[in-house]
Amino acid sequence: MAERPLTGRRVLITGAARGIGAALAERLHERGARVALAGLEPDGLAAVAGRCGGAPWTACDVTVEDDVDAAVAAAVDALGGLDVVVANAGVAAQLPLIGGDPEIMRRTLEVNVVGAYLTLRAAGPHISHPSGYAVAVASLAAAVQPPLLGAYGASKAAVEALGNTLRAELRPTGARVGVAYFAELDTDMTSRGFGTEAARTLMGQGPAARATGVAPLELGVRALERGIARRRRRIVAPAWVGAVLPVRMAAQVVVERATQRGLVEALAIARTERVDLTTPQPERADR
Repeated sequence: MAERPLTGRRVLITGAARGIGAALAERLHERGARVALAGLEPDGLAAVAGRCGGAPWTACDVTVEDDVDAAVAAAVDALGGLDVVVANAGVAAQLPLIGGDPEIMRRTLEVNVVGAYLTLRAAGPHISHPSGYAVAVASLAAAVQPPLLGAYGASKAAVEALGNTLRAELRPTGARVGVAYFAELDTDMTSRGFGTEAARTLMGQGPAARATGVAPLELGVRALERGIARRRRRIVAPAWVGAVLPVRMAAQVVVERATQRGLVEALAIARTERVDLTTPQPERADR
């Protein structure tokens, strides 16, 4: 597919206060794109916007339909339309499925799945043109699920499904949809979400420890930059993730076997270890 220049492309990014979202906004701004930002953390958004030439930003809880609709409307108004939406906002926390906190599952699904759905739903009409493009940021955990990532893996598998479904539904408009699959990147989500005693017990020994490592954030940002420029169907980082996706069923077996050493101890720790979502969520009256 021919590469489309990023200059002048109008891009809305959710979860843009830090991590992948912030770094991507700055990269696209450097490449000449016009970016709009949305997220939960006003101070972080304002700082990123300042580094993006005073980009418009909106404080937005992606689990609230009115918030998302308002953020999309504000971006469309400020940019004069929309070419690209990156549904990036997400949270993570470890969760043993037996004995873990059900609230972690509820909140993870609410932010990662409902938030992505509301974002794509609101932005969809504005990118439904031959140059339009949406990115649903999933994860390698959408395809292969190790222990302790039950909530995160379930949510990202659902994000993958949303992206694949939207791709088919938008095809008649000429718009395209990509799904992003990242292994562990050097972000707050990785360090805060899974930098726990249970995770260290599970991954700090045996074959699981040698299988993968935390990759530089730059790899993910570069992959997203190329993916957006070329409106790719699949975006991966590091590159080896692309080889895993077609053989996900076999890879799942390997992961299950590789994580057995230390698993019983890790699960016992996880059931008593306090964990928080990587981005604190606002309390709502309906919760």
